Amino acid sequence: MTLQAQGTIAELGPWFHNLHLPDGRETAPDHPLGDFPAFKWQQIESCLPADLSGARALDIGCNAGFYSFQLATRGAEVLALDLDEHYLRQGRWAAQLLDPEGRVEFRQGSVYDLLEVEGTFEVVLFMGVLYHLRYPLLALDVVAEKVGATLVLQTLTMPGEESPGTPEDIEIGERKRLLEPEWPRAAFIEHKLAGDPTNWWAADQACVEAMARSAGLRIVDHPAHEVWICERDEESDHARTLRTAELRAATRMST
Repeated sequence: MTLQAQGTIAELGPWFHNLHLPDGRETAPDHPLGDFPAFKWQQIESCLPADLSGARALDIGCNAGFYSFQLATRGAEVLALDLDEHYLRQGRWAAQLLDPEGRVEFRQGSVYDLLEVEGTFEVVLFMGVLYHLRYPLLALDVVAEKVGATLVLQTLTMPGEESPGTPEDIEIGERKRLLEPEWPRAAFIEHKLAGDPTNWWAADQACVEAMARSAGLRIVDHPAHEVWICERDEESDHARTLRTAELRAATRMST
């Protein structure tokens, strides 16, 4: 039986998530990044409630479901979303071993499909996705609408200095200030990064944080490099009306 199960792992490969199965086997023990994404989970696990019983959680770009299974173990009902059916097959197979109570629903879809998902989620994971999107700020606006309590945002970044903040306004003739080292910026990748043509944007830390604030989010923690913990910022979200109008126009939202 062990050989048959091992063959199933091989047939479902290649694996990007190294899942630790109950019998001690791993799906990607030779992952070039090490025990991935277990070490990423270690960076954020203390930022999330240990007991998520009765909570809804959303894992955007879930891959084979490592994070989804972690949230389910804490009691959450998880919507695991990914465009790639290859990863979804892996997740559904692994769920037989790692999610016996069936708390994780694997669904094919993109971040933009969240517009059709009802309600908000107490925990939203948006990890390793933003820089793969041609429309990152639009996606972040969509995600922000689904945050009921906590958002974990993780994205590839470019080197850059921390920003003390930018002014509320600058004159048209002051555009040279946009070249200041601490001004938030993002590099557009026309061709490939690390051989991947879906790597479109690399924002620096200041730009990621500015984008999050622009989407109506407050950054409450920065537990690791390229990782931010956010929540909705209803009190200071002065641009919500303008942002919502554009979001509706861009996505043909009816409400």
